[in-house]
Amino acid sequence: MEQAPHPYRWVIVAAGAFMGCVAIGSIFSLPVFLQPMSAATGWSRTAISLAMTFDFITMGIASFGWGMLMDRIGPRIVLLAGSSILGLGLVLASRASTVEEFQLFYGVLVGAGGGAIFAPLMATVTGWFDRHRSLAVSLVSAGMGVAPMTVAPIAAVLVSKYDWRFAQLLIGLAAWVLLLPTAFLIRRAPGLAGGAARRADEPKMTARAALVSPQFAVLALTYFLCCATHSGPLFHTVSYAISCGLTVTAAVSIYSMEGVSGLVGRIAFGLLGDRFGAKRTFVSGLLLQAVAVGCYMLVREQFAFYSVAVVFGFAYAGIMPLYSVLLRENFPLPIMGTLVGAASMASSMGMALGPLAGGLIFDTWGTYRWLYVASVVFGLCAAAIMLTFRPAQPSRETETGQGPIPSLR
Repeated sequence: MEQAPHPYRWVIVAAGAFMGCVAIGSIFSLPVFLQPMSAATGWSRTAISLAMTFDFITMGIASFGWGMLMDRIGPRIVLLAGSSILGLGLVLASRASTVEEFQLFYGVLVGAGGGAIFAPLMATVTGWFDRHRSLAVSLVSAGMGVAPMTVAPIAAVLVSKYDWRFAQLLIGLAAWVLLLPTAFLIRRAPGLAGGAARRADEPKMTARAALVSPQFAVLALTYFLCCATHSGPLFHTVSYAISCGLTVTAAVSIYSMEGVSGLVGRIAFGLLGDRFGAKRTFVSGLLLQAVAVGCYMLVREQFAFYSVAVVFGFAYAGIMPLYSVLLRENFPLPIMGTLVGAASMASSMGMALGPLAGGLIFDTWGTYRWLYVASVVFGLCAAAIMLTFRPAQPSRETETGQGPIPSLR
């Protein structure tokens, strides 16, 4: 008999959304610091961008480790440890005297802490929901999408009033103050209380078997290519807009516009995923993302930037939560932390390409055009590969047209 939904599940969603906003916002505040840091220190954009590349690589590797640990001890301790390391990395990065020190603190410590936030939160939320899972995961992801509307403008104000070191120090301290208390609200899903019990209707599958399955291989490769599509445009949006003649404030507002649109996209794609199925919604979003990225090459005025940012933010942010949904539909809950962590590692490798590639392209040719060309190619490849995805077992989605039923249940 199906159990009644636990009322605390929405507290998990709210706390997860808030933690995601603070953590992701703190990490992705670096694009706002890029030009002021380069001007104040003489460090090249490539060198500073390399810190973000290291951040994504470390975050991906750490996500896998944190995910496996979460399956054993639960999410709360993982989130507390990650929040502590994230804040420490930001504080130490603000004190870095050389670009190598900055790359170490921001790229390794911040990345290691960030890896303990995204994957464990997503894995935890999928366990609390059987119905409305796409919406719940999308709402948590929406909290992360709010970051460009909140942390980025705050960072811009701080940089305009203070030097970049003091501004980044304040962001690190704020991360501690906000993340650590909220982590105590996160609990393991009831079906896995105590860490050993399995849901009666869950199949037995080892993490190793899941990781080598064709379903996971397709999802991981798609995740990599999807993130490679939008990582460069996201990180270099502010710099690209400035190179087109816009002011710093106007350029940051474009970055924020992507966040506003992304918030709507996450919720919309969550509802669409519950209604029409995660896969078909996902493929549609991948194609829309590729088209939007290409349109950035055609704009130069602020209003045109806003128009593209709305579509791009809606698409790239909307599809991101559906990865966790597809994983949950095809694999059992007790290994979700490991699988979401492994998928996040693949995504982080894709995210690591954009910042470094954009910096190298701009420093070499003085333009971002080839960055956007490469992003379009990655986006189209991601959609093509996702079309080959086949569920582990046929779901009743095609029979009912009402959206996917977890395919291993």
